[in-house]
Amino acid sequence: MGYSVGQVAGFAGVTVRTLHHYDEIGLLSPSGRSHAGHRRYDDADLDRLQQILFYRELGFPLEEVAALLDDPDADPREHLRRQHELLTARIADLERMAAAVEHAMEAKKMGINLTPEEKFEVFGDHDPEQYAQETEERWGDTDAYRESQRRTSRYTKADWQRVQDESAQWNARYRDLMTDGEPPTGERAMDLAEEHRRYMSRWFYDCTYEIHRCLGEMYVADERFTAYYEALHPGMAAHLHAAITANASRHA
Repeated sequence: MGYSVGQVAGFAGVTVRTLHHYDEIGLLSPSGRSHAGHRRYDDADLDRLQQILFYRELGFPLEEVAALLDDPDADPREHLRRQHELLTARIADLERMAAAVEHAMEAKKMGINLTPEEKFEVFGDHDPEQYAQETEERWGDTDAYRESQRRTSRYTKADWQRVQDESAQWNARYRDLMTDGEPPTGERAMDLAEEHRRYMSRWFYDCTYEIHRCLGEMYVADERFTAYYEALHPGMAAHLHAAITANASRHA
């Protein structure tokens, strides 16, 4: 007796109206009818419907699908081979799109709302998203992290450029201070440490003296931060750590 139109619609995940339309335009006419005149589909009809749905998913218009399937010289296996190639290419495209979306999500999470060209222009060789996952894992449940995410999510290219410019100017002045032989407990060193704390508070989160102490400890405990400051000036990580500690004690 074959399958009813309702059964086929359920198998294929299409509507009964769609199957009626395919019948009306001659794309998929059921092989039989019941005694009451209702459409009845056999296994060959289901195979053709599967081919139709494959081509539709790939974006082929119905007229072209009909021409492909009604070609007397076409081999059913050739249809499957062509569809496999097209679907494989579609999957590759979707994977690339998914990777791009994932990258954009990570950038949004870090609040770096810039194009690749803008990021390179502002940050140079430094990748602002490099430690995004680690940062979230370590501090994601803190108020400071949430505040930083809230603020930076609104920053424009011009804002990030100001962040970078202020940092570069501060780095240059701290290098000069060390070149002059200023001790970390000296007034100039502590004043620059205080500027550093206010810079963090202005751009990212409320950097209390206790939080600032923790930052200073991280500069000497984490080799990546140490390497960053050592590249600016030999001994700078330890010097800055001591200056931050002295400044926090001065304001205790």
